[in-house]
Amino acid sequence: MAKNKTRIADATRCLMCYQPICDIACQKKVFPAGIIHALHLKNEAGAYLRSAENVSCLHCDDAKCEKACARGRVDSPIRIQEICRYVSQMKNISRESTQAELSVNFCGIRCENPFFLASSPVASSFEMCCHAFDAGWAGVSYKTISFYQSREVSPRFDALPGEHPFSFCGFKNLEQLSPHSAEENFEIIRRLKERYPEKVIIASIMGRNCDEWTVLARMAEEAGADLIECNFSCPQMAKQGLGSDIGQDQDLIALYTRATRKGSRLPIIAKMTPNIGNMELPAMTAIANGANSLAAINTVKSITRINTENFSSYPDIGGQSAVGGYSGQAVKPIALRFIRDLASYPPLKGIPLFGIGGITIWQDALDFILLGCTALQVCTSVMEYGYRIIDHLKEGLSIYMKQHDIASLDELRGLALPNLVQPEQLDRERKLHCEIDSRRCIHCGRCYISCLDGGHQAIGWEKRTPMIDKSLCVGCGLCTLVCPTEAISLVNSL
Repeated sequence: MAKNKTRIADATRCLMCYQPICDIACQKKVFPAGIIHALHLKNEAGAYLRSAENVSCLHCDDAKCEKACARGRVDSPIRIQEICRYVSQMKNISRESTQAELSVNFCGIRCENPFFLASSPVASSFEMCCHAFDAGWAGVSYKTISFYQSREVSPRFDALPGEHPFSFCGFKNLEQLSPHSAEENFEIIRRLKERYPEKVIIASIMGRNCDEWTVLARMAEEAGADLIECNFSCPQMAKQGLGSDIGQDQDLIALYTRATRKGSRLPIIAKMTPNIGNMELPAMTAIANGANSLAAINTVKSITRINTENFSSYPDIGGQSAVGGYSGQAVKPIALRFIRDLASYPPLKGIPLFGIGGITIWQDALDFILLGCTALQVCTSVMEYGYRIIDHLKEGLSIYMKQHDIASLDELRGLALPNLVQPEQLDRERKLHCEIDSRRCIHCGRCYISCLDGGHQAIGWEKRTPMIDKSLCVGCGLCTLVCPTEAISLVNSL
């Protein structure tokens, strides 16, 4: 088990190269990059399906792929051969067709799958959207269109590192609106809809007053957009009264939603801000005034870190910075909480939800669906890895559905909601304690020090061996989270 985890962890070190040189170097034509990339994105079944029935790695002696690995120029190469051999011998995974029915209906519009690009830099030009559609994305929320022409800063991005180098845990941006004029953007939408009539195009808009919201909505419908998204949530606008300033003011939400409805008959999505304590009430206001659906969340107001030399923050713009929007995997728990709140609020029952926030792997997507989302929007992981992640998002979700005999995503929507209850409803009589599997324990002492300094002093340490004191153990689970070999489990106390 530990060795298998090490192999998968090594795959996450992969740089996810464009035109991977390991594929070029492999004389057996295994195309190892696809296998490694699948593991990197937690798509183990997809990695297995990419491996040959009797993978040639089993009989390869020269490992030219590893010698060519670009990661080796940074520190050490990925152990490609060992990983591919491990993948080819995985068990309990079928090689049968894995394509499940991923189509969804959002506000009466058929979407070939639930995956959309969020309104952001990843959906900001004709060429980019074409590339995304060709890759397999069902639709785009085109980067917010406005008559207000924002001026951007340089640089405008910062990131906090993830679990391995060259990856993002969280991502901060100071970018605002589309760099093109409203007329140019709607012409792009018209051309996109003409070329890709089966794809779904959302026009994200933002006005400075009622007239602008109405005109933008009318222009969106005339351009052929399928839906309109009201951006009530961008947190880094350089002008007051826009973006998240609207999303925190129910009067403005009501005013601008009505103005948008005045300009168009298209379904309206209200994109909500997480920079607020209660999202249900502003969401209700949007629905009551003409919105048909909700999207959550936009980015979280943030300061990522401080430059300890000049005492500015990042991104550093001439020695200054500003509060910006935080996204990526770090905000996913916040997004899930808001989605749960919206989906569980009785007056909003049946309102379609777009889930946004930290979606990187197919399991992330499934989490949002299980909490009630119909469709999903992705941004930061595309900025990090490219449009190609759609293959693993669709494949991983399809394999899960096939394995669990799920015919439609409708069957999964909201299944987790009944199990998320109020704290006072939790079973307070249930008692667990920890047990250590001595065969897996590597005597590192991580469980001991965590329990000693952060738990209940229920683990002793004798001759480099941890010992559980059941009389002190409260079953908090901290030790199970820090153990590197999964040697500790929670069991019922007698």
